[in-house]
Amino acid sequence: SSHYACAKRKTAPSSSLFLPSKMVYKRFAEVGRVALVNSGPQEGKLCILVDFIDQRRVLVDGPLTGVARQALNLNNLSLTDFKVPLPPRARTGIIRKRLEKSDVLKNWKKTAWAQTLERRLIRRSLSDFDRFKLKNAKQEKSRIVRAAVNKLKKEQK
Repeated sequence: SSHYACAKRKTAPSSSLFLPSKMVYKRFAEVGRVALVNSGPQEGKLCILVDFIDQRRVLVDGPLTGVARQALNLNNLSLTDFKVPLPPRARTGIIRKRLEKSDVLKNWKKTAWAQTLERRLIRRSLSDFDRFKLKNAKQEKSRIVRAAVNKLKKEQK
């Protein structure tokens, strides 16, 4: 009979189970989402998701960034925080107009992510002599900073 009483007792569920949790992800694969191509001939270029082919592949287009309308694997894309409002299966002309109207490309260049990619590209293109000049400039900067720090230390004593 005690088994029956326990089953009939209505206890309040643990409140921690039903608390609204914070959403972990903020970037979703959706029509109009701006993405960065990670591999292939268009590596490093921005594109916009136009339509979904299946769970792994999407139709992308990048009329202002040099990415032709094509199917790409989602594994080869990195989703950005930017989104352009687009109708489903929008044509290239509509995408071009919406991209020009929104400041997505300007805002992308201001992000730390884009600036890091730009720095990598510049560093990769340095010649041997450029790398030598960069090393010497860093050493000179280090000497100046070290001298200033030592001067401040002496003043404090």
